[in-house]
Amino acid sequence: MDLLGGTGGPVRVAGRELGRGELFGRASAVAAEIRGAGAAAVHATASLETVVAVVGGLLAGVPVVPLPPDSGPDERAHILADSGAGLLLAARGTGTGAGTGGPPLVPVDDLPPAGPHAEEAVPGDATALILYTSGTTGPPKGVPISRRAIAAGLDALAEAWAWTPGDVLVHGLPLFHVHGLVLGVLGPLRVGSPLVHTGRPKPEAYAAAAHDHAGTLFFGVPTVWSRTVADPSSAEALRGARLLVSGSAPLPVPVFERLAELTGHRPVERYGMTETLITISARADGDRRPGWVGTPLRDVETRLVGDDGGTVPPDGETPGELHVRGPQLFKGYLGRPGDTARSFAPGGWFRTGDIACADADGRHRIVGRASTDLIKSGGYRIGAGEVENALLAHPGVREAAVVGTPHADLGEQVTAYVVADGVGERQLIDFVAGRLSVHKRPRVVHLVGSLPRNAMGKVVKTRLGED
Repeated sequence: MDLLGGTGGPVRVAGRELGRGELFGRASAVAAEIRGAGAAAVHATASLETVVAVVGGLLAGVPVVPLPPDSGPDERAHILADSGAGLLLAARGTGTGAGTGGPPLVPVDDLPPAGPHAEEAVPGDATALILYTSGTTGPPKGVPISRRAIAAGLDALAEAWAWTPGDVLVHGLPLFHVHGLVLGVLGPLRVGSPLVHTGRPKPEAYAAAAHDHAGTLFFGVPTVWSRTVADPSSAEALRGARLLVSGSAPLPVPVFERLAELTGHRPVERYGMTETLITISARADGDRRPGWVGTPLRDVETRLVGDDGGTVPPDGETPGELHVRGPQLFKGYLGRPGDTARSFAPGGWFRTGDIACADADGRHRIVGRASTDLIKSGGYRIGAGEVENALLAHPGVREAAVVGTPHADLGEQVTAYVVADGVGERQLIDFVAGRLSVHKRPRVVHLVGSLPRNAMGKVVKTRLGED
């Protein structure tokens, strides 16, 4: 099935630009070089070479395995071996480690452009990408994403966000995750809109793209938007945009409100996972409330399941584990039937492991991960995100992360790690107790210099408290 659009505006990455015809010509040369391979890894830097390599794999019908360019040798070796990638696509001389026991290098920048090449007649259920999870609970797991799943997910998002060829997408996100690669590269290719990738997601780069390229649609993770609101002149440059989208982690309520104040746009939040792509989102023409990620996309179903296995009522307050099903879901982990079986409930429902609330109108609020963000303290179920937002409302707090830690009497206690200026532990505990129910206040606050984060800006809670 066809996944990519053949026409549309140019692709610009870190100041270098290819027209759509030239992009597909170069990608066709890659396709001719790798056709028939079982899988091909891509050294996924923020570069035109990465875009050319990914498009070449899709044209050839060869599953593409994006490799984080900063991955350590053990992670890189695991992904290459687990995926079975027999080739590595990259620009020559980019420090990929090729020739040191890994697959042979195909230097995409050395291949002469070929004539336009149509996509191979590949079935829709064929694998387009093999993405890898973050590996927080063990070695990263391979997630094969089919061509049909990507097409369904992108078409549903285009409908929800009123995304058309007339938009100009701007972002600076990594090109090895769902957000930056699937939404941020394959999205504009499928829709037909130009792409301006800023190289890095700096506020001043977004402001420049708004001015120089008339950007209309901006993607960012919460860290990007937090830095943007700290730079009012760059934020105000985004007033001419049509839509600001935040994802990959919860957007703190104070950042949402400040972004709306400075840009005139209430950001769109959405929810997804590597295994599911995007399944829930606020709409361009709908209500956007801080802390809420919107309603299920077209053809997506959701349900919330309680500890007893029963369905949780959609009252906007009662949390339950979020289960989803829809056409953009993966079918199972690569070579891990046991993990696959544990991840699906009868009826094709994927157990996300995230805790959410839903209201009667189908709007969803993500409380956090069941493993780290649902705190069971003294008989209460407390969402870490709610406490984090309360802490962030204090003017002296710059960052906050909340977890449950063992407590002899309560089972778990609410423990906070906070980056703050001019405020102490007792003041922060009392501040939260004055805004939320008393049982939700942190029992312990650790004042720290920074929070551990991964490449997408998510706090790695398993590393909190490390020296």
